[in-house]
This record gives sequence, C-alpha cells and structure tokens, in this order.
Amino acid sequence: MTRTLSGKDIAGQLEEKFPGSIVESNQAHLIVKSEVLPDTLRFLKETAGLDFNYLNHITAVDYYQYFEVVYQLSSLEHNHTTVVKARCYDRENPSLPSVIGIWQGADFQEREIYDLMGINFTGHPNMKRIFLWEDFQGHPLRKDYL
Repeated sequence: MTRTLSGKDIAGQLEEKFPGSIVESNQAHLIVKSEVLPDTLRFLKETAGLDFNYLNHITAVDYYQYFEVVYQLSSLEHNHTTVVKARCYDRENPSLPSVIGIWQGADFQEREIYDLMGINFTGHPNMKRIFLWEDFQGHPLRKDYL
C-alpha cells in the first residue's frame, strides 16, 4: 500500500534547504512560494529518501481570490506520495514556472491548465491551447467565465 507523506513530514527538509519557501504545511499537503516552485520540486525528486520521481498529475483550482496549482508526486522506489501546491494571486495574468524540465510528463498537463484556466507556465517550450482553438475567448473552467 502506498504511504502518504504529509506536508509536515517534508516541510522541515525544504525549509532547511530553502528558507522562507514554505507558505503552509499540514497533514494533507504543502504549499510553497511560486518563485521557488521548480527548485523545491527538483529537491523532492532528487533527494535520497524522498525520490519523488513520478508526477502523477497536475491540476488547478479557482478560489476566486487566487488560483491554486496542485502537484501530486510519487516515489516508485519508496512507494510513498505527497501533494505540493503553489498559488497565483494575479487573475489577469496568472503564471507559475514550468516544471517540464523536471518531469517531461508535465507538458500536456500544463497546456491543459493554460487552456482551461488561463494560468501561464513560464519556461514551457510550447505554451498554447491543447483542447480549444487558438481564437477561443476566455478560459471555461474559471469561476468568472460567462
């Protein structure tokens, strides 16, 4: 059975390596500052004992005051999983750094989030719509979409 590592389990290691990078941690997840997102995720992937070498999925949630991008990571070697989140507070031009350089599987998932929620992933090599046509106006999964 896969064991879940809580945000609190991981927060100490991340805070030691990247001081001030943790916004919140609890049993269910860990929220990191968006500007250090790639560094913290790479640390989770490459650190012995953690080895989160598999990106299960990326999704996004619109809370109206901010967007939250959710990453579920797993270690195939240690059979554990965790959830890491980052927030975007700019509704007009929300953006986060891309993690495609860490996990190639982030490619279509980041494009899907861009297409349906309007969150841009800076550094993504092919940030364009994946479901809707290029002239489509808006992002249909946003709460304020009409």
